[in-house]
Amino acid sequence: MSVLYRRGITSFGCRRHFSGSGTVLSHIGSLPVYTTRDTKCEISELKPAHVIRKGNKSLTLSQIVSVTGPRGTLSMQVPEFVTINEDFENGKISVSVQNESDKMQKALWGTVRSHLNNHVVGVNEGHMAVLKFVGTGYRAQLQQEGKFVSLKVGASILQGLPVPEGIKVTSPTPTSLIIEGCNKQQVYLFAANLRKFHPPEPYKGKGIYINDEKITLKDKKIK
Repeated sequence: MSVLYRRGITSFGCRRHFSGSGTVLSHIGSLPVYTTRDTKCEISELKPAHVIRKGNKSLTLSQIVSVTGPRGTLSMQVPEFVTINEDFENGKISVSVQNESDKMQKALWGTVRSHLNNHVVGVNEGHMAVLKFVGTGYRAQLQQEGKFVSLKVGASILQGLPVPEGIKVTSPTPTSLIIEGCNKQQVYLFAANLRKFHPPEPYKGKGIYINDEKITLKDKKIK
């Protein structure tokens, strides 16, 4: 047996495939978004349209999708090539694009569907992020009637951030915070901004952890 054949290259110059099964692709965009009876979805035209340059191509956001539920209303801008259909009888929303073979449309197809699903879950159930403070003396405190989060995480001064509108923060214990809201992006963005004050360090494990975050501890450096 020749060396080329052992490496997977036939005598015809083509690479031999050892597996006959094709690649399984993710079809997130084609999955329906299930709603409840209290959920309302409205689509309106965006005037003027928002144009975004992406390399040598442009993306036109010409639609606004508003989702309303028991917890509030969320809206998002949608490209012109995206079509959203709501099936009231079966309680689901389907998302489609004009040209599934187009690279940009195929990439944004799943993105739009995921954001829409997050909005539907947010206006019905809400999203939540839990922060845990690990370290001697590390703690959080709510001030100004819950509108400001004050942190003590090893610095000589108190640090903190104001709570954005639409976000609710509670502190069941001094070493934990619960961040809740309809918009998943805003909830986790605020949690990430608080985490920046003291990300978990890899030697003693001190820092601010989000949800079930875990890190691998390193051995202490010995000179």
